[in-house]
Amino acid sequence: MVAVSLKKADAAAALRLLTRLWRIDPSHAASVAPGLGADVPACLLSMTARGAGVGDALQLADAGVAGQAVLLVNPGVAVSTAAVFARWDGVDRGPLGDWRAGRNDLEGPARLLAPEVGDVLEWLEDQPDAQFVRMSGSGATCFALFADEAGRDRAVAACPADWWHVATFLR
Repeated sequence: MVAVSLKKADAAAALRLLTRLWRIDPSHAASVAPGLGADVPACLLSMTARGAGVGDALQLADAGVAGQAVLLVNPGVAVSTAAVFARWDGVDRGPLGDWRAGRNDLEGPARLLAPEVGDVLEWLEDQPDAQFVRMSGSGATCFALFADEAGRDRAVAACPADWWHVATFLR
């Protein structure tokens, strides 16, 4: 038997492919996704959503964010999700309400394990056109939302060459 390790986005892509290939109802993929990893349902949905619980209970974000320019940046370090959760204090700081006023309770533990996460967040915050900056999930990728493509692209041009980054839009 051969064990295959897939990234969560790859697992979601494989589920999408198999439902098309086998011509089965896509809802079957949605029922399988949580068993493959807490983030797989979000990757399968492939739309801007807010995750509750362990991230698998999804609520679509308000339509006002569709099309918003976003820059994702990773400092090139691996951060173990298990290690981040092991350092998290386990305190549920309550519901987020408006996502723009939200937080990521895993940011502190991720910064302890990989200080580079803090470097990326501080750099994104310093970008003149960045409107909203957070770490994604348990790290190390961080993101910033921008009012327009031009502002995002100025940040792209200034991004340190040794950091992975991608400029895109929210769906």
